[in-house]
Amino acid sequence: MKVRSILAAIAVAASTAAALAADPRYPDWPCPQAKVPEISIAAVWAGPPIDDVGASWKDDPKISELVAKLAARRIPLEQAQKDVADFLTGTAEEKARKGKLLFAGLFDTLNAQRTSVMNGLERVMRKQRDAVDKVRGDTIKLQEMQSSATRDEAKVEELSNQLNWETRIFEDRRRVMKFVCEVPTAIDQRLFALAREIQQDME
Repeated sequence: MKVRSILAAIAVAASTAAALAADPRYPDWPCPQAKVPEISIAAVWAGPPIDDVGASWKDDPKISELVAKLAARRIPLEQAQKDVADFLTGTAEEKARKGKLLFAGLFDTLNAQRTSVMNGLERVMRKQRDAVDKVRGDTIKLQEMQSSATRDEAKVEELSNQLNWETRIFEDRRRVMKFVCEVPTAIDQRLFALAREIQQDME
């Protein structure tokens, strides 16, 4: 029976994930990258202030439609940048107005996407900790059943299968988390690149 080795493996994986948290304020953060809860406007935008824009970008159908398209990571960045350049036409005043609205929309949308991804990662990390506790408890129970004088082979097999299923789910989550940990950084990079494109096309 490989239960002990499986349990040891997932315990190590869970402790390693926890150790990767770069900031003790976020104990559920499972990624090697430091958790930055929100992107600041100043970190990605050197254009004119957008304090007067607020959420008014949502009132412009063309802007809101373009924001949704540009924020979708399935759209290659090069295509998104071309779409920005094609949209920001007209007089300097028109470019400034459209550029500010477009950036405000992208900032709101991508920041919200990023927050959603990070919250999901932390939820999965909590599930992983619960999974380790569950497997540990089931392992002890299985070992007791195996050493019992009145051993019930059917129940032993049932619990063994359950343990295998639990550890498989744990490993699947761990693989997914490793991939998803890259998403917040990808969103940061996309927002920065599109903000720079908007600024260039406004000039």
